[in-house]
Amino acid sequence: MKTKKTPLFDLHKFHGAKFVEFAGYEMPIQYKTGIVEEHNLTRSKSGIFDVSHMGQLFIKGEKELTKNLEKIFPIDLQNLQVNQSKYSFLMKDNGGIYDDLIITKLEDGFMIILNAACKENDLKILNLKLGNKYDLKLSNDLSLIAIQGPDARNVLEKLVPNISNLKFMQGNKFKYQDNKLYITRSGYTGEDGFEVSIPNDVVEIFVKNLIEQGSNLVGLGARDTLRLEAGLCLYGHDINEETSPIEANLKWAISKNRLDTQFLGSQTINKQIAEGVKKLRVGIKPESRVIARESTKIFDEQNNEIGKITSGTFGPSVQSSVAMGYVVNTFSKINTKIFLEVRGNKYPANICNLPFYKKNYVKGATNE
Repeated sequence: MKTKKTPLFDLHKFHGAKFVEFAGYEMPIQYKTGIVEEHNLTRSKSGIFDVSHMGQLFIKGEKELTKNLEKIFPIDLQNLQVNQSKYSFLMKDNGGIYDDLIITKLEDGFMIILNAACKENDLKILNLKLGNKYDLKLSNDLSLIAIQGPDARNVLEKLVPNISNLKFMQGNKFKYQDNKLYITRSGYTGEDGFEVSIPNDVVEIFVKNLIEQGSNLVGLGARDTLRLEAGLCLYGHDINEETSPIEANLKWAISKNRLDTQFLGSQTINKQIAEGVKKLRVGIKPESRVIARESTKIFDEQNNEIGKITSGTFGPSVQSSVAMGYVVNTFSKINTKIFLEVRGNKYPANICNLPFYKKNYVKGATNE
């Protein structure tokens, strides 16, 4: 199958991007300055991420829509305010995760941001579960741009006034050169930032304007190191159809008032909460600079295999190797000594708290 390109492909190429195939798209992994520099610029100033490969799904319908969506998603949608966003999951009946997503309530329905590799399958599942009763549209006309970092607000405010009024996990309609945008204050880096849904035909000039205001293009490589330092899961690696939100240590994303109700996977979730789980996602810090990549085996002090790494890298902001993985639950306590098998040698490491890097989200509007 031919790889797809986002509307910003030519701009990425102009700025010296190195491309990789990701979820069926040709995406920039890094630019000329390199992953570490892009990572550090996002932490210190601001970074621009092309995430147009992700799915922007719009669901419209009459009064029963919210009620029927609550049969699918494990969050409280009844009390979700218009323009408020929540992190959630599309789950299997057995509690596994088809996808993790951000759902935002709009005036006439909901917008759901889906992972690129999952979006087509998610659409089929949602149509099936909703009985094909509603208007579900996976947009091909919109790009999605994330601008992240401590200076993101100042840069974006120059192009789109009043975005500082947004609170964390809140969105609204805005205008840019007479074009309609929808912007949420959210992101995937652990920094304050925004995600901008914008028509394909104006996205290139918009990003050029962001660059002119002093922001920097950032590729998938730094996006991965940033999210891992922030302890955020990558679908298909840290979570998948074989892991439940409870095993993934994401119970916080399930609304408490939904635990006594029915939704996809609710029987498994309630059983796991009551009885505990056999494996658990944890933070792992090697005692050396060794990098434990995905699938690295984890051992206890008696040389018993107790788990596997799902994500691992060197964290430029924390200046140490960091990793996440699943271990047998009895070894999930903080400061538990473990060993990581890298290239045939075992290296000491410790179970640690997540995130590795303190998140800098802005809870309230920045002009309050």
